[in-house]
Amino acid sequence: MNQALQDIIEHRRTTNLFEDMIEHRRTTNVFEPNHTISDEQIEHLVHLATRAPTSFNLQNWRFLAVRTPERKAKLRKLAYDQAKVSEAAVTFIVCGQLADYSALEGRLAPSADAGFMSPELVAGWVGAAKGLYDDKPQMQRDEAIRSATFGAASLLYAAEVHGFGSSPMIGFDPVAVASEFSLLPDEIPVLLVAIGRAATDNWPQKSRRPLTEVLSFA
Repeated sequence: MNQALQDIIEHRRTTNLFEDMIEHRRTTNVFEPNHTISDEQIEHLVHLATRAPTSFNLQNWRFLAVRTPERKAKLRKLAYDQAKVSEAAVTFIVCGQLADYSALEGRLAPSADAGFMSPELVAGWVGAAKGLYDDKPQMQRDEAIRSATFGAASLLYAAEVHGFGSSPMIGFDPVAVASEFSLLPDEIPVLLVAIGRAATDNWPQKSRRPLTEVLSFA
């Protein structure tokens, strides 16, 4: 078998696996409470989550991995006593950071050092970001929400790839969470994402609306 054919077969296999993962991912509401995830696994999940896109490559997010029983219990109280917050191996507080154009030059520096972004292009992006966000608090906040949402979605699929169950949550007191977990003034707790081993009594994936109701062509 020649290399080209091997590449085609491998591509199809990988595509089928990825599509199957998307098709069958479900929200986990019941976790095995004794299951743990190592710090190295947590780091790898977040590494994968940060492959998600952000505007101008701002990377304006932070992931707080709440994993000790004491801190998970604190978070559970602020999340309307949802058991999965403390029963999951780790519950992430996914934060978006207000879009700040002044941070962009440093975050583009590795791309400039690699040679595929010129200094002029970096300066152009910084100028464009300044025009889009500077003195525009609503735009800054909107971008924080978008970035955190992209990151959280990628975290869900990273968990799925590694055989973990996951559950995104918006049911929590954001002001209390920001205070209890010492978030910075520019950070917004957008979502909680619980990750761990799914128990056997979870529901299957719920049905989705037909494409005729959600897809239009223009």
